[in-house]
Amino acid sequence: MKEFSGRVAVITGGASGIGLAMAHRFADAGMRLVLADIEEPELDRAVEELRSAGTEVVGVPTDVADHDAVVNLRDKTLEAFGSFHIVCNNAGVVGRSIVDSSIDTWRWVVGVNLYGVINGCNVFLPTLVEQGEGHVVNTASLAGLRGNALLGVYCTTKFAVVGLSEALYEELQASGSKVGVSVICPGFVKTRIAQSGRNMPAHLRAAEPDPEILAPAVSAGIPASEVADAVFDAVQSDRLYVLNHKDMARAALDQRLSLMFEQGG
Repeated sequence: MKEFSGRVAVITGGASGIGLAMAHRFADAGMRLVLADIEEPELDRAVEELRSAGTEVVGVPTDVADHDAVVNLRDKTLEAFGSFHIVCNNAGVVGRSIVDSSIDTWRWVVGVNLYGVINGCNVFLPTLVEQGEGHVVNTASLAGLRGNALLGVYCTTKFAVVGLSEALYEELQASGSKVGVSVICPGFVKTRIAQSGRNMPAHLRAAEPDPEILAPAVSAGIPASEVADAVFDAVQSDRLYVLNHKDMARAALDQRLSLMFEQGG
């Protein structure tokens, strides 16, 4: 995409972190915004923050794991603005190790991190393809490039988001579509993801309190605005990968390839 002024961006997980940073970056380019988030008070604050700065923006409370809720998000977007051009499937939560996770934890993390992306693509892509322009941005992680012992459930979902994004990119390229795809694979970013257990279903939160194992590393991460700037550049350049931590990404892939070929038989 080259033209942004007056166009519409839809951002899930848009009330904080990378999602809110992308909202500000797209707003700076003159875009109109639809923010979706499961935390309604935070969503209201984000909408007011952007609106007070002169941005046309609406907020739609959304559980991205619920396909019907994402359909409602699309419908509310069309009701407000009549079209959309950038869809950021960004909402995400952490989870924990594979051994320690209950099946309910699996369902919750997969529902948000993976089905949130699947639902966003399923609901919004047909319109983007039909109109012949637009861009999908999926938020993955460096944890989608190399497994991590403490974050097995999270890694599982982020590997899937990377694979989905690569396959979608190839599919759209092969069909001659002008719809672009980018996948964000950052290292640690200063967001509230270490406290994502705050959005667990109440019964699950009571049984499995969030260990916040990522909090120290996240607090030392890069500003979310740096990721948002890189996303904007990737959308402009029609680039698949968004890598803010290129050395870490290269090291992760080198480790993975080493493991693969040394132990692959």
